Amino acid sequence: MTTLIDRRRIIPAAVDLDTKSLPDSNLHNNNHHHEKHHQVAGKNSHHRHRLARQRSFRKDIGHVATETYLITRLTFTLLQYLGIGYRWITRFLALACYAMLLMPGFLQVAFYYFFSSKVKRSIVYGDQPRNRLDLYLPTNIHKPMPVMIFVTGGAWIIGYKAWGSLLGLQLAERDIIVACIDYRNFPQGTISDMVKDTSQGISFVVNNIANYGGDPNRIYLMGQSAGAHIASCALLDQAIKESGKGENVSWSISQIRAYFGLSGGYNLLDLVDHFDNRGLYRSIFLSIMEGEHSLKKFSPEFRIQDPLIKDSIPLLPPIILFHGTDDYSIPPVASERFASALKEAGARAELILCDGKTHTDLFLQDPLRGGKDQLFDYAVALIHCDDKDAIAKDAIAPPRRRLVPEILLKFARKISPF
Repeated sequence: MTTLIDRRRIIPAAVDLDTKSLPDSNLHNNNHHHEKHHQVAGKNSHHRHRLARQRSFRKDIGHVATETYLITRLTFTLLQYLGIGYRWITRFLALACYAMLLMPGFLQVAFYYFFSSKVKRSIVYGDQPRNRLDLYLPTNIHKPMPVMIFVTGGAWIIGYKAWGSLLGLQLAERDIIVACIDYRNFPQGTISDMVKDTSQGISFVVNNIANYGGDPNRIYLMGQSAGAHIASCALLDQAIKESGKGENVSWSISQIRAYFGLSGGYNLLDLVDHFDNRGLYRSIFLSIMEGEHSLKKFSPEFRIQDPLIKDSIPLLPPIILFHGTDDYSIPPVASERFASALKEAGARAELILCDGKTHTDLFLQDPLRGGKDQLFDYAVALIHCDDKDAIAKDAIAPPRRRLVPEILLKFARKISPF
């Protein structure tokens, strides 16, 4: 793997019978008996298959209902904490219009998520609420496949594992297993719970992915928005544990080949007022982060500069930060400053600024557009860099399908509340 230092760019037994020794009448009776037996067996087999399909269909429908209820509840929880003022009424209406414009793509991805046999939903990885993950498997697993662990965003309040289904679908098409981790959101948990859940989810994947056809020696981590913040906190915590003496760990940071941070915020002190102005009010944000005194503790940009943890820095995997220059939800300076702090501390880091991209372009609109994509192409190339067969297959892979017409994507971008 190329060293990622000082680089900055813009831019899924039989028994045999001797029939001759039997009398003709016995042979006739035997044949008649066997015919009846096969007819009955065939009917029973058909009946069993039909019952299995019915049970599977009922299970899928039940899962759809459960997931829909959870998503609806998350939405109302968000509104409850943000309050119903003019600002949030307009933002909610903008969000509704935004979702409607992208609905052609959402429906296709939802059908895949709920009904594909290659999606293993809600695998339990811990004993806390929301300790579940989804696995997206390639169609043909003929050898151990590389793995991408994904931690979703959602303002620490409405994060949900299904938000990673589009990424799971598209990476699985390139023979990459994707594990989307769910975690407790506020008010079900605070930031320390989220980081703990994420670390436990990573541990489960690292220790069990071989059972699903994954390669435990080729695991990558990606976080988006709030998920990028949470995943970076989990990585840093793990590095600190491993550099200490006598610490019991359930997974090793050396098993993570690289970390991708998408549109993340890594200095909470700089973001408190910014989020307050955008509607994530200061009192709520501080409750999520366990008080003002904890802001530095959960700010990777600050922690990386602490001389007391300097022995932990070399343990960190290569870190690639992507950020859109037109991101107003979390300004790109957040990734710029974190990249600088990482390099100054001696970590391997790369910053890729994507010209003209918003907070959701990298993760949502661009994948729905299909075709070439800077983030997707970069991630696939890095993951497959030491696999000649995969590289050759990528070279002739068809472009990703367009899921939403361009005109709808342009309208969605204009009214996006993000």
